[in-house]
Amino acid sequence: MHRWDVSPFSVTPAASLLSRCVSIGAVSQEEIDSASSSQSPTFSSQVQQVEQRITMQKQLDELQLQLELLKVDKQSADVAHSFHLAQRFQLLQMLASHLQDILKEQKSLRQRLMKPLARTNLPVPAHLHRFVVNSVKLMMDFIETLEEKLSSAHSWTSTRERLMLLDSSLALLLAQAAEMETLSNQILQWKTVGSSQLSDLSPSSSSSS
Repeated sequence: MHRWDVSPFSVTPAASLLSRCVSIGAVSQEEIDSASSSQSPTFSSQVQQVEQRITMQKQLDELQLQLELLKVDKQSADVAHSFHLAQRFQLLQMLASHLQDILKEQKSLRQRLMKPLARTNLPVPAHLHRFVVNSVKLMMDFIETLEEKLSSAHSWTSTRERLMLLDSSLALLLAQAAEMETLSNQILQWKTVGSSQLSDLSPSSSSSS
């Protein structure tokens, strides 16, 4: 007698399923015996291969999702982000500190820069005066641009606080607008109810007269 051909009162659903698989040839009796004797979690190498394929497919899907997220981050990157602004601010601070160190070390240069140009006798040939004027103009433009950059970098913090205040004000305004809309709907409902009551009272008054 076959080992699965037992009394129907003692046959479990798992035994019935295995018996059916053996009868149709999907699984052999030897594979079942080897699986039950070795306490293997799978009944065949094909099931294990399928499990490995499913695991690899899940890992591949996760990697593709991460790649798509990186692409989206790269496309939506903004040069005005706080990360880039912080780097530029640090560079400007380093440049400003370097210029201050130079001015501190070169006292004579600082004194000459602070004096009016009309009272300073520079040993410059006449044919080079035009270049000296252009150089002074470029230096003044550089100092002005540097001051603007430094002021914009210092005002970045206050700008961020103002943006936060603007966001909170906008949220409060939207809440008030929603409340006004609710009140207007209630007023319209009351008006509709009042007009219907007046229309109901007018026929009754005419009939009583």
